[in-house]
Amino acid sequence: MQGTLRFENVTKRFGGFTAVDGVTLEIPHGATFSLLGPSGCGKTTLLRMAAGFEQPDEGRVLLDGRDITDLPPEKRPLNTVFQNYALFPHLSVRENIAFGLKVAKKPKDEVRRSVDRMLELVDLGAHAAKKPAQLSGGQKQRVGIARALAMQPKVLLLDEPLAALDLKMRQRLLVELDAIHDEVGITFLYVTHDQGEAMSISDHIAVMNKGRIEQIGKPAEIYETPRTSFVAAFIGDTNFLEGRISETLSERFSRADIPGLGAVIIDNDKPVRPGDRIHLSLRPEKLVVSREKPAQAEWDNALPGTIEDVIYFGSHTRYWVRSGEYRLCAEQQHRTFLLDELPPKWGDEVWLRWHANDGFLLDQYREEDEELLTLPEE
Repeated sequence: MQGTLRFENVTKRFGGFTAVDGVTLEIPHGATFSLLGPSGCGKTTLLRMAAGFEQPDEGRVLLDGRDITDLPPEKRPLNTVFQNYALFPHLSVRENIAFGLKVAKKPKDEVRRSVDRMLELVDLGAHAAKKPAQLSGGQKQRVGIARALAMQPKVLLLDEPLAALDLKMRQRLLVELDAIHDEVGITFLYVTHDQGEAMSISDHIAVMNKGRIEQIGKPAEIYETPRTSFVAAFIGDTNFLEGRISETLSERFSRADIPGLGAVIIDNDKPVRPGDRIHLSLRPEKLVVSREKPAQAEWDNALPGTIEDVIYFGSHTRYWVRSGEYRLCAEQQHRTFLLDELPPKWGDEVWLRWHANDGFLLDQYREEDEELLTLPEE
């Protein structure tokens, strides 16, 4: 069984609104591939065109090289798991899972064997006779997944499948989904607006914005080396620094002047020379906060500042530090018993330290993308 799904120059419009704008994308067979982006970015429309629920205005959808653009949904070897479960309330768990197989007029023995295997796969054997109303949200979603997989699709389409669940249940089901994928080995196309979900479950991620793909890559590549300010801001949180190269220090490092902050050392992630304008993304967890001026390695940066806000999250604390004209966010993990320490507090004079290699130069920067920064202050 293969399962390579490809979109070729696909465009979809709704009246004067372009939901998907000339997207070309290939999801390799056997991968867990996520479409990630804010509401209205086109990710669900792209999934619906794969499923056959929407028709592209331009372009083609192919599965294993075969054009399926004009095939109706029931003729496509793809199944969809929806956010709202879409279970039949009057049918038992077993009957819900068997529904598609019976519609396809599969032999009774085959239906029974397939349903038994799916019940074992999603660990619902003890609940087979229950109706959906007797199940938790997580159990309902597992029934939906089992029903979709029972049809042995080449691609499983998951449309915000965990959005209706609470945090702990989402975290548990992410682990279970990953295990299910390892067991069945088919292609998963996962649509979500939740960066944590996409980072946790995906082999590759396509970050979408305004109908287009901003960047495709492995989760670590997307997070550590964002190509644009949109990606840097949407995947996790970041601090943006703007300035110009003032001096080349070596083949690898340069010094940049950041107006309102001062001189910092940067890694030459991209070719730069004195006078070039740069846009730097600096993740909060890369910044170290200390009361005393830290010892600096050769390519370390250290800037003084004043703590303006502190938020304790249990596993970590976030600090907002005013340094020059910048308000920078730093995140400190609690690796030791915090009550034995005296952590920095509001109003303290502190130092921020980071290695030049911990910042990343962006290819593209847009001021409007800074609005995506979700750094809670209260």
